[in-house]
Amino acid sequence: MRLGVPHMGNLYIPLKALFKRLDVDLVIPPLTNQRTLSLGVRHSPEGLCIPFKLTLGNLIEAAELGADTLLMAGGYGVCRLGYYANTQERILHDLGYDVEMLRLSMAEQKLSGLLKIFKRLSNNAPWFRIISALRFGLTKLNALDKIEGVVQKIRAVELVKGTANKLYAKAIKAIDNADDYITLKKVETDYVNQLNQVTKDTQTQPLIVGIIGEIYVLLEPFSNLDVESELGKLGVEVRRRLFISEWTKFSLFLNALGINEMARIHKAALPYLKRDVGGDGWESVGEKVLHANEFDGLIHLAPFTCMPEIVAQNIMPSTKENIPVLTILCDEQIAKPGMLTRLEAFVDLLERKRRAHNNNRHK
Repeated sequence: MRLGVPHMGNLYIPLKALFKRLDVDLVIPPLTNQRTLSLGVRHSPEGLCIPFKLTLGNLIEAAELGADTLLMAGGYGVCRLGYYANTQERILHDLGYDVEMLRLSMAEQKLSGLLKIFKRLSNNAPWFRIISALRFGLTKLNALDKIEGVVQKIRAVELVKGTANKLYAKAIKAIDNADDYITLKKVETDYVNQLNQVTKDTQTQPLIVGIIGEIYVLLEPFSNLDVESELGKLGVEVRRRLFISEWTKFSLFLNALGINEMARIHKAALPYLKRDVGGDGWESVGEKVLHANEFDGLIHLAPFTCMPEIVAQNIMPSTKENIPVLTILCDEQIAKPGMLTRLEAFVDLLERKRRAHNNNRHK
């Protein structure tokens, strides 16, 4: 068996570490790129969203490299994500690939379902070995997300633009190559220290922009044209609540213990949206209500045709929280020059709003 998985940000690195410890032959497709998008667009129904198209492209590339078993999120719910795996499997079969699709349910039995899949993929490995492999993979995931959080802060104030991104790229490779906990901890500590030592503009007070929206386009830089890095170049500090490590902690572990971290976000959204509309739509509204006082503005990332985020987009102007929101719809038609123009105009608006607020406060 050769296992293939789609990309979503740096998720391939902890998966690679986990499956290596379980002696599973993991096929990692090339990092999501223009060819991935072209493959996905060519073989997808037109009205489907960019997460479907890009993950399909990843799966085709994995099958091209010899993967005969594919792992994809699935399950039940309002979002079309639950049908991705079924539809993508049929498309792959129509293209002539003899692959089996394993579905990881995102709606129920998250942790137990995940462990059962690992048990099957590892040819019935002992539970202690599966737990040990999962723990090491999660440790890598936490290290990646911790460093990314530091990078988001440094980008906004670094004197030489691009320094943090270069260190981040090196850190990703070093974490990928770390084969034990001691090396991994050393890499994490070393790169956090290097990032904190980057020469900064100590006089500036960067704008703070929250990033909210659908999970895939939040976490896969190719799908959003690397919007966080572009904001950093404009001197903006990005705040994003959603990291894969945080999602894993709350969805797989705390929920299993009866702790619902999302309840606070859902409660904040209740005056405007009283039920789950699928995907991350409910959370997008709640994030605006909860964090409006912490940010100068919000950027709402949504796949084009994503109904949950369309619902959230239309509700946001009606909330009483006075914070500008820029919605960016992500699909194969989005072009970087157009997005950069919108980002520059949005940042200019936020700067003028901050100056007006400071002037009124000093009168």
